[in-house]
Amino acid sequence: MTDGAPARPSVDPRVVVPALGITQILAWGSTFYLLAVLGQPIARETGWTYDRVIAGMSVALLVAGALSPTVGRAIGERGGRPVLAAGAVTLALGLLLLGLARNYAWYLAAWVVIGAGMAAGLYDAAFSTLGAIYREHARGAITAVTLLGGFASTVCWPLSAYLVEHFGWRAACFAYAALQIGAALPIHLLVLPAAARAAVGDSPRGPGSAARLSSAEMLPFVVLAAVVTLAAAILAMMGAHLLALLQARGAPLATAVALGMLIGPFAVGARFIETFAGRRYHPIWTMIASSILVALGTLLLYGGLTSLGVGVALYAAGNGIGTIARGTLPLALFGPGRYPALMGRLAFCIMVAMALAPFVGAVAFRLGGPLAMLSLLTTVALANLLLVGTLWLSSRALRTAK
Repeated sequence: MTDGAPARPSVDPRVVVPALGITQILAWGSTFYLLAVLGQPIARETGWTYDRVIAGMSVALLVAGALSPTVGRAIGERGGRPVLAAGAVTLALGLLLLGLARNYAWYLAAWVVIGAGMAAGLYDAAFSTLGAIYREHARGAITAVTLLGGFASTVCWPLSAYLVEHFGWRAACFAYAALQIGAALPIHLLVLPAAARAAVGDSPRGPGSAARLSSAEMLPFVVLAAVVTLAAAILAMMGAHLLALLQARGAPLATAVALGMLIGPFAVGARFIETFAGRRYHPIWTMIASSILVALGTLLLYGGLTSLGVGVALYAAGNGIGTIARGTLPLALFGPGRYPALMGRLAFCIMVAMALAPFVGAVAFRLGGPLAMLSLLTTVALANLLLVGTLWLSSRALRTAK
């Protein structure tokens, strides 16, 4: 530890990790996974086309990306508790406005507010908070939180369906707003430490410059940003178009849905393995394994029904540990002092990619059919595999220099 840097807070991860896992389930379930259930009911009631309804999520992701660097700096300077608490309040306000929306402009405005809450409440803000609390020891906590957060769709899709069926989509929005205020907000305020923040003392350039990169660090960071951007693009395209792609490859709807249900268990299973094995090797190997699995998964989607199932499983496992790698690798390469601010920069790339990739995939699907869409996916996955190789070389040189 550098002289002048605060000691690592003695905050029990057995308390913090389950708490953040719960709030991540609520945050993802009430934002990113919300329209998977509410999209069609909203379209039916309002008369807006389905694509206009879904556009709200793209707006939210763009806003989240724009605000993520500011959020990262705020966590580095003030700690995660006030930022995550503000995120819960902002999500509650956005969901309340969404439930009250009577025209399309109001609807989009609600998603702008939700996007601000996403910037301060999803994985990247949680990772930055854990980095500020546990510093170089944060890897296990980050892995465990992603393990719990992987159950967001498993928990919230049935809850959303129940709320919509019995009370309507507006009441579902109000219920999630209440959960943000009644559950997520007090968890953040009561469980997270008040003073845990990144220490600028870790940076040799002194206060006010803790997020600056040296010339030796610039290439690894740029390549890492490209890697997480392409990985996020694949995630968003698969999330938006997987069922249609599987059906176009010959799977009946029921089979496509069943194959899609493999994603959650295999993602969580891979994260579970990483929880125990990850401490034995550098996070760069997790990123390498993730990119290989995702590339193999997309290539297998060219095959028959059995190949489709294996491909979905491999993709899910790779994406599952890829989320861990995106949280742990920057910490290992650049240290805890600059971690929150750098995570904010990476989150900008991730959110923008997730906002734009489904549209790009839809254009490819419309113009060239399923093979064009699949070719786009595999090209991005293979390009990312090459970038990860470049990242391994540049990060190896950086670690040697240090």
